[in-house]
Amino acid sequence: MVPLGTPCPDFHLTDVTSGRVISRDDMAKAPALLVMFICNHCPFVKHIRAELARLPREYAAKGLATVAICSNDPVSHPADGPGPMKQEAIDAGYTFPYLHDSEQRIARAFDAACTPDFFLYDGARRLVYRGQLDSSRPGINLPVDGADLRAAIDAVLAGRAPSPEQKPAIGCSIKWRADAVA
Repeated sequence: MVPLGTPCPDFHLTDVTSGRVISRDDMAKAPALLVMFICNHCPFVKHIRAELARLPREYAAKGLATVAICSNDPVSHPADGPGPMKQEAIDAGYTFPYLHDSEQRIARAFDAACTPDFFLYDGARRLVYRGQLDSSRPGINLPVDGADLRAAIDAVLAGRAPSPEQKPAIGCSIKWRADAVA
């Protein structure tokens, strides 16, 4: 897992819903930045889809900036291309930019490993949380409540450090292009 305190990598990616290029610095004034690596086809992401829409909406008024990035190869996984991503953002009610990482460089810069994968940065854009949304998984009878990530966001927005005890995200591996450079 990426060490806590690591600076947020810069990114400039196209939002599939608006067509605008979004960068890390567009959210420079936000006291916290959540970067989520998600995709459309992953059963783990589908399982938490409603919470992925709800959590950023609830925290936006408190100052949380959120972006989601899909870095999967759309050739091998067409459901994760820009067109289907845009439709998913509309259908799911995502209010945050959903960015397409066509060259997969941003996923590598973040050292993202799976979908979903969550990275929370404080106002200085230092990593304060990387891990799971909560303990719910497909096929397990636990509520999708975002408990782990919500606790970290609450701490950052209150000016405290989140607990250093963080559980790694579990999901589908990012689908790397055959010609991607490591």
